[in-house]
Amino acid sequence: MKFALTKKDIIALNKEFENGSVHNEASLDFALSYAKKTENWTKALAWLVRAILLDHVFEEGNKRTAALLIKTYAEYEGHKTYDDKVVLLVKNIILRNIKSITKIEDLIKDAIK
Repeated sequence: MKFALTKKDIIALNKEFENGSVHNEASLDFALSYAKKTENWTKALAWLVRAILLDHVFEEGNKRTAALLIKTYAEYEGHKTYDDKVVLLVKNIILRNIKSITKIEDLIKDAIK
């Protein structure tokens, strides 16, 4: 299934915590373009999570937005998430500066029930 969220949807997720002010629009657009090219929803999610966490797409609330994105999209795809694993996933990507889409995708898969 193609990735269904738009830039507006992702900004709305950030507005759950902050004002939705985009700091790095080019990175968000780039990640969305890759996300929409793949049929693999976890890979699409990995592109966006990487952009949000490592490229600081938003002025504030990037970690919370990435966690909410993972949880929301997993539920959209019919899955539940392990909240503690989502928190660790976000922490590990940031602290270890994980840039590999494959590695991020594996972490996402590990956080899904």
